Amino acid sequence: MSSTAGKVIRCKAAVAWEAGKPLVIEEVEVAPPQANEVRLKILYTSLCHTDVYFWEAKGQTPLFPRIFGHEAGGIVESVGEGVKDLSPGDHVLPVFTGECKECRHCKSEESNMCDLLRINTDRGVMIGDEKSRFSINGKPIYHFVGTSTFSEYTVVHVGCVAKINPEAPLDKVCVLSCGISTGLGATLNVAKPPKGSTVAIFGLGAVGLAAAEGARLAGASRIIGVDLNSSRFEAAKKFGVTEFVNPKDHNKPVQEVLAEMTGGGVDRSVECTGNVSAMISAFECVHDGWGVAVLVGVPNKDDTFKTHPMNLLNERTLKGTFFGNYKPRTDLPSVVEKYMKKELELEKFITHSVPFSEINKAFEYMLQGDGLRCIIRMDG
Repeated sequence: MSSTAGKVIRCKAAVAWEAGKPLVIEEVEVAPPQANEVRLKILYTSLCHTDVYFWEAKGQTPLFPRIFGHEAGGIVESVGEGVKDLSPGDHVLPVFTGECKECRHCKSEESNMCDLLRINTDRGVMIGDEKSRFSINGKPIYHFVGTSTFSEYTVVHVGCVAKINPEAPLDKVCVLSCGISTGLGATLNVAKPPKGSTVAIFGLGAVGLAAAEGARLAGASRIIGVDLNSSRFEAAKKFGVTEFVNPKDHNKPVQEVLAEMTGGGVDRSVECTGNVSAMISAFECVHDGWGVAVLVGVPNKDDTFKTHPMNLLNERTLKGTFFGNYKPRTDLPSVVEKYMKKELELEKFITHSVPFSEINKAFEYMLQGDGLRCIIRMDG
């Protein structure tokens, strides 16, 4: 048992005091884990667009002060009552969604949408007692999606923690706890392109490039990147993208362009932008008879998806996915092993690295559209 088990830990955390304002490194108190919770020492975290979206308060009723962060790698410091699967010293990835292993979704081989621990962006407290484990001078600081990894220590429900190979470098595999797994799994687990098939990827940000990486791993012969930013194509080649289409370069709908390029439509498409027009194009560009389109991007709450029913009746399939259909505790360890076996390359997703004291630089990089993932080293 660690010397700090059962005690309050004082550590540094990057606190968002209000929407859109730079994070402030503060000393916070992190309470011990309660029943079915674990306290983690975070070693590396990375910035995902979801953190920025909620920091800007675009996605929910603003909830501040808050500690953001949900892509990370760390080590178990202590465990609460009833935790049997994890021990102090275990190497882990905290995940924004969970796997209780007891509900109908967790017992289903087809779903990863746990009833108990499904993502909740509005909740700022622990699910067990509806209290925060973070405080400054007795004032609670809110959690974010159950992880809050922009803190040297954090408390997470055991169902949202994946135990991984201790040999895996946490500064690389930490990116698997959100966006990269989402895109990779959307292709490998949901679209399932046959070897030699043609795949279109809509949106070439980090999630879209991970989807392209999945198509490359699956053996697709053509991977067509679709993006409004032509400067993204060169970097996309490293992820297996073979051709590029910018819808702005054409005077007809991009689904028609793709159909002409591929003799009637692509075999699979994966949509990673959240733009409803792109979603419709991604569905309508797949080949009749066998084409499958997978939606990954999250739309605006008032968006409506419209297409002619004949597009479905002509045997096109439309699917959605959440976190690439990976069950966090069951499946993430095997994704880490893909990296360890050099099947999956993660280094090319990591374009920047900053010490924790300069975490606001990571936000600047993302807001400028500079690079993909920025690793934040918690020891700096």
